[in-house]
Amino acid sequence: MAKKKTDYGLAVQAATRAMKAPQLPYRPRDPKKYSAAIALIACGGITEQHLKAYKTAKYNVVALCDEDLRKAEKRRAEFYPRAKLYTDYREVLKRDDVDVVDIATHPQERLPIVRAAIEARKHVLSQKPFVIDLDEGKRLVELAKKRNVNLAVNQNGRWAPHFSYIRHAIAAGLIGDVFAAHLAVHWNHNWIKGTHFENVRHIVLYDFAIHWFDILTTFIDRPAKRVFATFARSSSQQARPNLLAEAMVEFADAQATLVFDADVKFGQLDTTFVAGSKGTITSSGPSLTEQTVTLENERGRASPKLKGSWFPDGFHGTMAELLCAIEEDREPSNSAERNLASLALCFAAVASAETGKAQVPGEVRKIQI
Repeated sequence: MAKKKTDYGLAVQAATRAMKAPQLPYRPRDPKKYSAAIALIACGGITEQHLKAYKTAKYNVVALCDEDLRKAEKRRAEFYPRAKLYTDYREVLKRDDVDVVDIATHPQERLPIVRAAIEARKHVLSQKPFVIDLDEGKRLVELAKKRNVNLAVNQNGRWAPHFSYIRHAIAAGLIGDVFAAHLAVHWNHNWIKGTHFENVRHIVLYDFAIHWFDILTTFIDRPAKRVFATFARSSSQQARPNLLAEAMVEFADAQATLVFDADVKFGQLDTTFVAGSKGTITSSGPSLTEQTVTLENERGRASPKLKGSWFPDGFHGTMAELLCAIEEDREPSNSAERNLASLALCFAAVASAETGKAQVPGEVRKIQI
């Protein structure tokens, strides 16, 4: 007598059957007609990626500002030779023709600049992490609404090709209701030795992991109940701050873990696993820019051939979404208001690592960095 196939057997059979990868809009989408005059305030190291993305997208950057004029001059020579240079952001904000400002300073200096830009009725793309005080962030969100401008955050990880494909697959219902997400990064962050980043106590859980807390909110789009986190020093690390960290996030009907091993000098690995009621989607590779995505559900298994990379496409995505939101008169998906939920998870993790106790997201209103 033939044996009856079990549900497990059917699932395995389906999962091994190849299927065509679903076409999803994971690439950055530019506005149809709107062409904004953009000003960049602060021209530090990461802004090379900002401007590389903007130049490729043919965005109109008209002003570059930095207290150190040499940094602005360098960026002008590299990307926008016709841009006007400034050392005082207030002079940039006086320009009537500037529609959007990309503010790339560090958190402590950023708050008054963002506030002044909103008061000047400029649309704002703020560097991440957005704020170190949730109440200050909320006040900026309310001010932006009052002045009728968009306030977005440069959470560029959302447009890393693998993360973007995964979040669009989830939104399309391809794996059903998500009940588990487990993300791990094993890389070498010792490059911060000798830089100002060594002064950030939670360089991993705060400055780096905010990308993962943010992407988690797009994978599991509902409130978390508690966060428990730890951080520690590796015996072989060279940088001053602790480079080992992990966080467990508890939901009413789901669970998530984030693991960060930032002292891995060989065999580096970045993995993402998301499980839902109708399937799973995973991504794995040796770096943030080299990833293979695999979708499995009752129809079979597929691995899309993705184009692009986190750097610089992620930076294209954040600005493109803000520009589309302006053109379409809507809130951008990377709005500061939505980003407060990502920061609430991050702040809870930092507080948990400090106290050794689980924290409720939203109850930890500010952190010291």
